[in-house]
Amino acid sequence: MTRFTPAELEAARDRLVPDVVADGLRVLFCGINPGLMTAATGHHFARPGNRFWPVLHLSGFTPRLLKPSEQDELLSYGLGITNVVQRASARADELTAEEYREGGRLLALKVARLRPRWLAVVGVTAYRAAFDDKKAQVGPQERTIGDTRVWVLPNPSGLNAHWTAQTMAEEFARLRVAAESDPEG
Repeated sequence: MTRFTPAELEAARDRLVPDVVADGLRVLFCGINPGLMTAATGHHFARPGNRFWPVLHLSGFTPRLLKPSEQDELLSYGLGITNVVQRASARADELTAEEYREGGRLLALKVARLRPRWLAVVGVTAYRAAFDDKKAQVGPQERTIGDTRVWVLPNPSGLNAHWTAQTMAEEFARLRVAAESDPEG
């Protein structure tokens, strides 16, 4: 794994991390915003303590544990990754309410254009802020964006102590089963 100095990580704040997307995905996963390690590497969920990649595998979305550097392989499984807010930061609490709202607006436009079957936002707090839905809970949402259904997943950050990798994998697997049972899937 590449090591970065604190100065290199700080410099990464100005880098944009490209989405991993295609038209008509089964599931478009949506992170809150890129962390500094993600911005430095250009690979989503790159921080070593982030549980996204292990949980994606444990839940059955991928046949093996992918490394962040293998993120483009997700497209072959009908999966993709984007973020609510594109600006990189050390912590999500550095984002403003306006950034979340604008991010939600832009995300809705992106989803309308790409038409994934499911949008999976990883982080209930981010979803609530981006879509002004104060009562949202983890799980499927009533909201749709065009024909795209929405599911809120737990935040896979290592800082989210409320969820273990196993309980997260169970929630991710609920989405996987729903996506597989989709008649259009």
